[in-house]
Amino acid sequence: MTFKAPVADILYTLDHIAGFSQLVDEGMFGELDMETVAAILEESGRFANEELAPLNRKGDETPAKLVGKDVETPSGWIEAYKLFVDGGWNALACPEEFGGQDLPVAISMAATEMWGGANMAFALGPLLTSGAVEAVSHYAAPELKARFLPKMVSGEWTGSMQLTEPQAGSDLRFLKTRAVPQEDGSYKITGTKIFITYGEHPMTENIVHLVLARLPDAPTGTKGISMFVVPKFLVGDDGSLGARNDVFCSKLEHKLGIHGSPTCVMNFGDEGGATGWLVGEANRGLNYMFLMMNRARISVGMQGIGLAEHAYQDALAYAQERRQGSAAGVPNTEMAPIIMGLTNAVALDVARHGRDEATRKRAEAEAALLTPLSKAYGSDISVEVASEALQVHGGMGFIEETGAAQHYRDARITPIYEGTNGIQALDLVGRKLLMNEGEVVRTFLAGLQEIVANVPTEANSPFGTTARCLGQGMADLVECSLWLGKKLAENPSAALAGATSYAKMFSLVAGGTLLARGALSAIRKGDNAAETQTLLARHFAETQVASSSGLKHAVYHSADTVLGEKADAILQ
Repeated sequence: MTFKAPVADILYTLDHIAGFSQLVDEGMFGELDMETVAAILEESGRFANEELAPLNRKGDETPAKLVGKDVETPSGWIEAYKLFVDGGWNALACPEEFGGQDLPVAISMAATEMWGGANMAFALGPLLTSGAVEAVSHYAAPELKARFLPKMVSGEWTGSMQLTEPQAGSDLRFLKTRAVPQEDGSYKITGTKIFITYGEHPMTENIVHLVLARLPDAPTGTKGISMFVVPKFLVGDDGSLGARNDVFCSKLEHKLGIHGSPTCVMNFGDEGGATGWLVGEANRGLNYMFLMMNRARISVGMQGIGLAEHAYQDALAYAQERRQGSAAGVPNTEMAPIIMGLTNAVALDVARHGRDEATRKRAEAEAALLTPLSKAYGSDISVEVASEALQVHGGMGFIEETGAAQHYRDARITPIYEGTNGIQALDLVGRKLLMNEGEVVRTFLAGLQEIVANVPTEANSPFGTTARCLGQGMADLVECSLWLGKKLAENPSAALAGATSYAKMFSLVAGGTLLARGALSAIRKGDNAAETQTLLARHFAETQVASSSGLKHAVYHSADTVLGEKADAILQ
C-alpha cells in the first residue's frame, strides 16, 4: 500500500480553521507567506511519501535489535535519517541562534503528522530530539547550550527523554536514580531507566540524554527531582567527541508495535557513574521536563492522526479494489483531531510571537488547555480508525501481509506513552478546568458558542441539523464544566471519576464546532472544498457530537459505581 501525505487537508485547516494564515498575513512570522508554507509542507509530504513510507513495513518485519551493547536499526533507517538531516527537517521550529529555522510550531506539527503517518517508528526519534532541544534551550546554562544545541538542532546528534524506572512509571515520586556532585561541577549518575525510545541507536555519532535523578540531599517526592544532560560520548570544549560515557543499553523491549524503533532499558553507572551536568536549578527537573513532555504530547497526538490517515487510505483502497458486498471505506474522521492539534500548535505560536504580553499569556493558557485534548483525542482516534480499517479488510485484515494489522499494533501505543490518556483526562479536569479561576475554559467555550450561533438553521440548509447538534453539545459541555468545577471543591474524587468522559465530550464538541467554522470560512471565501467540508462538518456533528448527552450522564454518575466499598469489593 502507498501513502499520500494529506497536504491539502492540512493547508485547508491552517487557512480556514486554526487561524494560522491570518497570523501569517498580519506579519506575525516576519516575511513568511502562505506560498512558502505550502512549499515547505509539500516537500515534507514528499519526504514522507517517498523516503519514510517505503521503510514502514520493513521496520515492522525486521525490528531493531541489540548486538552486544549496540543497537542495530532496520535496513534503510540510517540512510533515511541522513536525508532527513541533510534536508534540514530537524531544525524547522528550533531556535535560530543555534542553527534552527525558527519556523512556526504549526508547520513543525503539520510535518510531524505526515512523518508519523508515513512511518511512526522512524518519526519518534526526531520527535524526542525536538523536545530535548526545547528543554535545553529554555533551561540549561549558556555553556551547555553552546556545547550541545547546535548539533542537536541540526539533527547530527539526537536526544532522549529519560524518566521512567522499573519501580516508578507515571508516578515519579518513587524515582531512585542518583546524581552525586563532583569537584569539577559535573555529577555522577547511577540508576536504571526503562521504556527509553531511541536511547541507543547507530544513526548519529552521539545521543544527548535528558535524565531525571535525585541529588543526595534532595527532598522526597516529586519536589526532589533534578534534570541532567548525560551524553553518550563526552564532548570537549571544542565540540569534539571524547570518551564513551558510562551509560549503556542493556535490553531492548519486545513490543506489540512500532517494532522499528528501539525501546531501551538504560543502565547508568555500571562502571562507576555516568558523567552529567545539571540543567537549570536543583530540584526543578520535573518542571523542566514538563515543557518537553507537553510538546511531545501534542506531537504524539499529531502522529496518531497521521497513522489514522495511513490506515484510512489503505482501507479505502482495499474497499475500492475488492468488489464484494457493500464496499465502503471507513469514515474520514481524522479531520477533527487534525483541527484540534493544529489549533493547539497555533496557540503555541501566538504564545511565542504575540504582539503584546496579554495576547501571549492568553494563547499560552489556551495551548495548555488544548494539550491534553490534542494528545488524548488524536491518539484515541488512531486506535479507533486503525481498528475500523482492519475491519474493512475483513479476514485479510487479521493477516499481516495486508499491513492493516501493523497500523493497529502501532496505533495502540499512542494512548499510553507521553502520559496515558487517563492522565490527560485527570490533567484536564484537575488542573486545566480551574486555570485562572476557570477563566481560560470560559473564554474558550465562549468562542465556540459564537461559532455555533453562525451555523445556518434553515430546514433546507446543507448543514442539516448541525446547528442543533452543536448547540446541544455546547449546552452539555458548559453544564458539565460548571458542575465539575463545583464538584472539585466538594468531592475531588467524584469529579475525577468522570474525567475521561468529560475529555471526550470536550474534544467532540470543540472538534465539531471548529469543523463548522472551517466550512463557514470556505463558503465565505468561495473555496472549492466548501461543499465537501460542509458535508463533513454535518456528518461529524450528527454522528459524533450527538453523543454528548450520554457522555454528560457518565460525567455525573461515574462516581456512583467506581467509588465506595461496593466498587472495591468488585475489584477484589
